[in-house]
Amino acid sequence: MVLDPLILSRLQFAWVISLHILLPAFTVGLASYIALLEGIYFATKREIYFRISAFWTKIFAVSFGMGVVSGVVMPFQFGTNWSRYADVTANVLSPLFAYEGLTAFFLEAAFLGVLLFGRNLVPRWAHFMSALMVAFGTLLSSFWILSANSWMQTPAGYKIMDGRFFPENWLHIIFNPSFPYRLAHTVVGFYITAALAVISVAAYLLRKNRFSEESQVMLSMTFWLLTILVPLQVILGDMHGLNTLKYQPAKLAAIEAHWNPEARAPLILFAIPDAKNEMNHDVIEVPLLGSIILTHNVNGIVPGLKQWPADQRAPTAIPFFSFRLMVGIGLIMTTLIAMSLYLRLRHRLLNTLWFLRICQFSGPLGFLAILAGWITTEVGRQPWTVYGLLRTADAVTPSLTGMNVVFSLASYMLVYLIIFPTGVFLMARIVRKGPSEATSTTAPIEGGQHRSPIDTLPEQTS
Repeated sequence: MVLDPLILSRLQFAWVISLHILLPAFTVGLASYIALLEGIYFATKREIYFRISAFWTKIFAVSFGMGVVSGVVMPFQFGTNWSRYADVTANVLSPLFAYEGLTAFFLEAAFLGVLLFGRNLVPRWAHFMSALMVAFGTLLSSFWILSANSWMQTPAGYKIMDGRFFPENWLHIIFNPSFPYRLAHTVVGFYITAALAVISVAAYLLRKNRFSEESQVMLSMTFWLLTILVPLQVILGDMHGLNTLKYQPAKLAAIEAHWNPEARAPLILFAIPDAKNEMNHDVIEVPLLGSIILTHNVNGIVPGLKQWPADQRAPTAIPFFSFRLMVGIGLIMTTLIAMSLYLRLRHRLLNTLWFLRICQFSGPLGFLAILAGWITTEVGRQPWTVYGLLRTADAVTPSLTGMNVVFSLASYMLVYLIIFPTGVFLMARIVRKGPSEATSTTAPIEGGQHRSPIDTLPEQTS
C-alpha cells in the first residue's frame, strides 16, 4: 500500500485545525460576552451579573488553555509537513503570525490572570478593564490570523523573487481584498457560536430547576443578542459571497456546482455532483434564483467550472454539501429566534419546556456551522495553498515520507483525544455546579473593592 505524504499531511492538518478552530469559535465570543457582563455589573452593581461573569470566566479559562495547547501544533506543522510553503511565504506571513503572538496572545494571557484571580485584589473598574482587554485580545488574534489566511485566499501587496513572495505594500497585504468580509463574517459566527452555547447551558439549568434567576437572565439576554447577530450574519455572508464571485469565481462555481457559465441561472438546492462527467444528478433547483442571490441581478452570469482546466478545480462535492449544511444550520437558527420572539411576546420564553429542550440541544449548532464554513472556504480554494500562485502539492515538504506522517498523525490524534474530552469534562463539571457555586465567596463592597473571606472573621482580642 502506497502512503501518499501529501494526502496524509492534508488529513493531519484537517484533523488539527478542525478541532482547534472550535476553541476560538467559543472563546472569542465568550470573552466579549464576559466583558459585557462585567460592564453591566460595573454600571448597575447588580450581583447577578457578577455571578454569571465568574461562572463563564472559569469555563473560558479551561477552553483558553485547550486552545493554547492545540494551537501550538499549527505552526509546528508548517515546518514538519509544509516546509516548502513556509519557505516560499515566510517573508509575508511570518510577520503576521508573529504579530498575533506578540500582541494578541500576550494581551489575553496577561489580563486573563487579573480576570481570574484579581476579583478580590483590584478595584471593580480594573476588573472590568481586564475583561475588556481579554476580549480585545481575542479579537486582535482573529484579526491577524484571518489576515494571514485571507492573504492566502486573495494575495495582494507582494512581489515574487527567486520563487519566493516578498512584501511590497503591508497595507495591501494585511487588508487584502477578502479580509474585511472574512473577518466580519467569521467573528460574528464566533459570537453566534458562543451565544448558542450560553443558551444551551441556561436551558439545561432551567430544566433542572437550578439557578433559575441566573439562567433566566442568560437565556433572555442572549436571545436578544442572537436576534441581532443572525440577521447581521446573513447580510455579511451575502457580501462575502459577492467578494468571492469577484476574486475567487472558481470557488463559487464549486460551491454552487455550476459546470457551465450561465445567465439567469437557477439556484441549485440539492444535487449529486459528478466531477468525472462534469454534470449533476438528481437536481432540485429554483429557476432564476441563482443569479439573483449570487450576483444581485436576474440577468447576472454565474461562473461554471468548465471555464477552468480540470486540474484547477476544487473537489466539487465537498464545498457544495458543506455550504448547504452551513446555510441549513442558519435556517434552523432563524427558526429558533422566531420561536423565541413568539414565546417572549406571550411571556412564555422562560417556562416552555419543549422550547427549553430544543434550546438545550442547540448548543452544537454554532460549532457545526463554523466547521462547515471552514471546509467550504479551505476545500473550495483547492488545488491552491496561495490562490492561483502556489499549489498545495508544491507546498508539502519534499523529503517527507508517508510513514513520517502516519506516526505524527497518530500521535496528534491520541493527544487530542485525551485533551478535548478532558477539557469538556472539566467544563461540564463547572456547568453542573452552576453560577452561584462557581463564584468566589467574596462579596462586593462599595468603592469597587471586594471583601476577602478573612475580613468576615470576628476580630480577635488579646
